[in-house]
Amino acid sequence: MSGVDAASAAVQNRILRKVAVRLMPFLCLLYFVNYLDRVNIGFAGPNGMNDELGMTATIFGFASGIFFLGYLVLEVPSNLALHRFGARKWLARIMITWGAVATVMAFVPNATTLVVLRFLLGVAEAGFFPGIILYLTYWFPAAQRARAVALFMAAVPVSSAIGATVSSVLITSGHGVFGLSGWRFMFLVEGVPAILLAFVTWFYLTDRPSEAKWLTAEERTWLSAQLDAEREQTEAEHSWPLRKALTHPRILALAFVYFGIAYGLYALGFFLPTIIKGFEQQYGTELSTMETGLITAIPYAIGAVAMVIWGAHGDRKRERVWHVALPLLLGGLSIPIALYMGNPFLAMVAVTVCAVGVCSALPTFWALPSNFLAGAAAAGGIALINSLGNISGFAAPYITGALKDATGSQRAGLWIVGIVMVAAAITVIALKAAPRTDSSPQN
Repeated sequence: MSGVDAASAAVQNRILRKVAVRLMPFLCLLYFVNYLDRVNIGFAGPNGMNDELGMTATIFGFASGIFFLGYLVLEVPSNLALHRFGARKWLARIMITWGAVATVMAFVPNATTLVVLRFLLGVAEAGFFPGIILYLTYWFPAAQRARAVALFMAAVPVSSAIGATVSSVLITSGHGVFGLSGWRFMFLVEGVPAILLAFVTWFYLTDRPSEAKWLTAEERTWLSAQLDAEREQTEAEHSWPLRKALTHPRILALAFVYFGIAYGLYALGFFLPTIIKGFEQQYGTELSTMETGLITAIPYAIGAVAMVIWGAHGDRKRERVWHVALPLLLGGLSIPIALYMGNPFLAMVAVTVCAVGVCSALPTFWALPSNFLAGAAAAGGIALINSLGNISGFAAPYITGALKDATGSQRAGLWIVGIVMVAAAITVIALKAAPRTDSSPQN
């Protein structure tokens, strides 16, 4: 490396490290709270909610998954609004509304009301995740984006790991507080942080590098120039307007790939506590609510480490396709055998391998769309991929629950999880996850 190249790399590393230190811990905190409010119904179900509200596995799966139908309704317009009004204001608005709905869930009188509130929670949260993925493209060049997304999305397994323990503690220790059942107390306590953090978001986040007073003038100029040049190159090479980004077959195919990743994520997120509870019947084990929470945390804790390492590896190799496909194949092939193991330890090993596969595929996947989308097209395209992919958030818990009721076992549902993940891996390999240039006759 020449002296000029070394000096340029040193400047880049210094500025991006400064950006990461400023933004990533806070964004991870926001997503931790977001994801916990989304999946904490998975802890409430087997710990009193299903019995108190008279819910079967099918109804529980429907209530868990209908969140994503509400999410789908407003995902694209919400992300376009963030692109127009700025992340600081729009994310704060999202957080206040989702926090309010999440808190009200503590007082549901019946299953019907729970289903309605879960739908409204999805409407309220629409645009949050793809908004932050879009926001990261405003701050990190493409070569560093998978690592940034990996750091941000580490909040998913971390929230599942820590959240499992926190939710278990709240359910156990909160029973009777304010006259509420333990699961109701958990909903109440875990909904409030979103409202409080909304006000912090308003004052803490910065919309664009050009507005960052915590960078020097030289740093602002350098980072803005780098990102502007990259965006202009992307637009010149691929020229994807918003309409094309919302209708192109490759975007829809990428949405299916994300569907497969998210299918595994949400099947585990909503039903892993129930699966572990089922060890009592299958293997004759006896687990307390706290022990179930701690065991649930293990796959996600390991997945969090794998996510960051694999995302950084993809950035170093500048390779995306196999960094998405291999983890999907690994997870898809491992999860169906989890409940065929002869003891709970081996079953948890298989579940952990699946969690590692899901977590490792996530960050590298989100580095793909921004390779050929910019501006409003990126806002709309990323939101569309996320919203269509998150249909799996409805399908996975509902199908898993329905198959559990129909067969009396979790095995059929987990076979479906494996098949969908393998199909997504085959799709991303076939696509090579890269667009053709506008000169191609297929474009």
